[in-house]
Amino acid sequence: MEVSVGSRLKHAWNAFFNRDPTVYYRNIGTSYGSRPDRPRLTRGNERSIVTSVYNRIAMDAAAINIQHVRLDDNGRFLSTIESGLNNCLTLEANVDQTGRAFIQDVVVSMLDEGCVAIIPVDTTDNPEVTGSYDIETMRTGKILEWYPQHIKVRVYNDRTGQKEDIIIQKNAAAIIENPLYAVVNEPSSTMQRLIRKLNLLDAIDEQSGSGKLDLIIQLPYVVKTEMSRRRAEQRRKDIEDQLAGSKYGIAYADGSEKITQLNRAVENNLMAQIEYLTSMLYSQLGITQSILDGTADDKTMLNYHNRTIEPILSAIVDEMKRKFLTKTARSQMQSIWFFQDPFKLVPVSEISEIADKFTRNEIMTSNEIRQVIGMKPSEDPKADELRNKNLSAPTGGETSDAEETEVKFQNE
Repeated sequence: MEVSVGSRLKHAWNAFFNRDPTVYYRNIGTSYGSRPDRPRLTRGNERSIVTSVYNRIAMDAAAINIQHVRLDDNGRFLSTIESGLNNCLTLEANVDQTGRAFIQDVVVSMLDEGCVAIIPVDTTDNPEVTGSYDIETMRTGKILEWYPQHIKVRVYNDRTGQKEDIIIQKNAAAIIENPLYAVVNEPSSTMQRLIRKLNLLDAIDEQSGSGKLDLIIQLPYVVKTEMSRRRAEQRRKDIEDQLAGSKYGIAYADGSEKITQLNRAVENNLMAQIEYLTSMLYSQLGITQSILDGTADDKTMLNYHNRTIEPILSAIVDEMKRKFLTKTARSQMQSIWFFQDPFKLVPVSEISEIADKFTRNEIMTSNEIRQVIGMKPSEDPKADELRNKNLSAPTGGETSDAEETEVKFQNE
């Protein structure tokens, strides 16, 4: 139905010209110069190289799809359930975060703090009264205090623009503990020892680069009396004035005076200890330098996903399945699964061979393969058939063994 010109003018909207003048004078909440709901790393992690490790793990974990699914009677994936929980995991977790950004927030906070809570903020019913509710929005919460049946968490309130402390029941929040806690978060773990060594190295670098000369001046007389000490102090001030007032920082000294500079490189094994702890941490986390710089091969990435990413995602999925799905929902074959795309790590040169094997063995259809490589589906109905295209299609009745042998012989 065609829209008239008057109707278009009546419903026209422009974000700049059609603004209500009063919107700039009414209170719209607290304002910040930076995003207030971003996770802030603690324990000095933001000042060390471990931040890049946390961020790499969180990005790789968030790249894997987590969905609210329905299973068949054999526990196999059947379909995706269009629910508020699935919308939070795949599209929009809250007004500030997408589903992928939310999972990255969860993983970074979990690696930094050791244990993190996923709080359902907006639900269709009260979680403390009934378990039959759907989640509309959720956020990451920092656990402040532990009680027998409750936890005190600090959560960002997007209505007030501030982080607030609330007490919530444990069965209403997904409490996720870092599966790598012994390696990352324990006080004497490899990660914490590495952080202390890196902070110590930073302190030494700041001290050596502070601009001080650290000189010792040996005067040609003994400094024991008050008069000689005042004379020595005056001599020190003279040299400071010469250096401060000189364009190139040059001063003169008497031929009988001896000047010794102390700010030489400190000879210690601190760097060797940092390199040793870094290599040990990488081996314990299943990470290599090639993973961080993007040059890892498929076997290295497979080992990294199996030893590092999979335990983290399993901890998140299992806890959400335990807390956000009731026994009735689980009996109805509802579950929460994560799906990893096996084609992300496959080079283009091997796609054709894999596509041939998957379609020939009736694992994927042609349109599913086209979707993987970024092509739009074909309109040919045969592209959605799950069968071997190298064999002739069966006609009406059953094919005899002799005919099957003849077809195979012709294909060979």
